[in-house]
Amino acid sequence: MSKGNVSRFQMVTIAVALLIAAFIVLVLLGVVTHSPLGVLIECLLSEEIQFAVRLSIITSVVSTLLCILVAVPVAYALARYTFPGKSLMNMVMDIPMALPPLVAGVGLLLFFGVSPIGKALDAVGLTFVFTPLGIIVAQFFVNLPYMLRVTRSTFQGVNPRYEYVAKTLGCTDAQAFWRVTLPMSWNGLLAGSVITWSKGIGEFGAALMLAGATRMKTETLPLSLFLNMSTGKLEFAISAATILIMISIVSLYVFERYGGATHVY
Repeated sequence: MSKGNVSRFQMVTIAVALLIAAFIVLVLLGVVTHSPLGVLIECLLSEEIQFAVRLSIITSVVSTLLCILVAVPVAYALARYTFPGKSLMNMVMDIPMALPPLVAGVGLLLFFGVSPIGKALDAVGLTFVFTPLGIIVAQFFVNLPYMLRVTRSTFQGVNPRYEYVAKTLGCTDAQAFWRVTLPMSWNGLLAGSVITWSKGIGEFGAALMLAGATRMKTETLPLSLFLNMSTGKLEFAISAATILIMISIVSLYVFERYGGATHVY
């Protein structure tokens, strides 16, 4: 586009986009550069932050794997098949994404705390209230809709004719899925998994309600940020925030790089 063909409207819209981008960058730089580098490194190497990093990675990886195991078959069914109640199921699957995380956390707390199912699980040793297991469940509940959306979009982007051809060559429905559709969906599944993992690490509201915020027990990076801000330990809070920012940037890069035409919304 030549300079002479650029209208005033185009210049205004581009200028607004640049201003918003600059605003976001300045906000994030303000967090990362707030503390001196030496203090930041010292906090990052502290026992508390290291514990929060380990717990965040473990819980987010487990919850992401659970999201993948559930999202792949469900998203495939929603992308390929027509059945009664499909529209209603789509809506129900998206409800956790629309709920405020704190509301989702209250619902999970009541379900696992006072419901007959929650009491039965607690009786057999599966305690989710105020334990790391609660963090995993909270991350799974809140982030599953995002993985479902990305996975369904990925499967819809694969032409069903490839599956039909595989079936004419003797493949069953399951074999066509495993040998044709799944390999062709690899980039989208990778992008969805990374963005779901990133959101799992950053989950705060639902995890706070169900698992609580106990230092060195249920202290993930967002909860560590919350606890340290509440007690005036700004450097430790900045350290947790810095790690979360870096994880978000890397995750978004992977999503944009491998996501292709997939989308969350």
